[in-house]
Amino acid sequence: MSEHELPSNWGRWGADDERGTLNLITDEVRERAGREVRTGRSVSLAVPIRPAPVLSGPFPPRTAEESPVQQLMLYTGSPAFAHADVMTVTNHHTLSTHLDALAHIPQDGQVYPGRPANESVTMGGVVHGSTAAFAEGIVTRGVLLDLGADGPVPADRVITGQDLDAAEERCEVHVEPGDALVARFGWVRTRYRGNPMPGMSVDAVRWMHDRGVSLYAGDLSDAYPPSQPFAMHGVALPRLGMPLIDAVDADELAAVCAELGRYSFLFVAAPPRILGLTGVPVNPLAIF
Repeated sequence: MSEHELPSNWGRWGADDERGTLNLITDEVRERAGREVRTGRSVSLAVPIRPAPVLSGPFPPRTAEESPVQQLMLYTGSPAFAHADVMTVTNHHTLSTHLDALAHIPQDGQVYPGRPANESVTMGGVVHGSTAAFAEGIVTRGVLLDLGADGPVPADRVITGQDLDAAEERCEVHVEPGDALVARFGWVRTRYRGNPMPGMSVDAVRWMHDRGVSLYAGDLSDAYPPSQPFAMHGVALPRLGMPLIDAVDADELAAVCAELGRYSFLFVAAPPRILGLTGVPVNPLAIF
């Protein structure tokens, strides 16, 4: 592969494939992942969401600071015989930990694995590359690479494959085919506020492709201002078919990994079984 050639999995698992790099999670990989559970300790990687009450009808969030979840309480009588509510969720909001489906971002008018975007995503929903691929959940070995162990990654830094090699050496862990990669930049409290942010480079995506990463989860993914192309949303997602979990909080995970002296764990993501979406909220778990 030349320096400027973008990695791709188009055609690797067939023209109709909708799982992308999740195909790398074999029964053997899941069995190996299960052996990571030794104490039963569990850590959530999801950012807590406080819903906004709907008082005058649902509305789209106008700023990055507004809640991605709007809640409408239902009146069930007096006295109430039950409490119930309806939620409106903005799936790709920057304050919501969510799992991107492969149809979320097209590349040159195509979505993974080279299907026309206008045939894959319609006004009635997604017909190819949707959240249907996540219906059975995702269970694999997870590996944390703590890029911000010595403090938040500088805003002008773009992470390369060499940086990921160095993080492996520092954490004494090795990413294997089928693993979910969790990356911590140390930006969970200050991200998405319109200021410059660090992110992954295309070189880092090549590294993930070579290692056989099945899924990426990070407190950040693409740098801002954006590079061309977007490394994660413009290459890893549409070209590799790598699902992305955006906006995770890996701070507690990093603390637990440092305490236990191990940076691998059982990774579980079981999103709601809602088909035909471009993304879905998720609560990823790391189990030790």
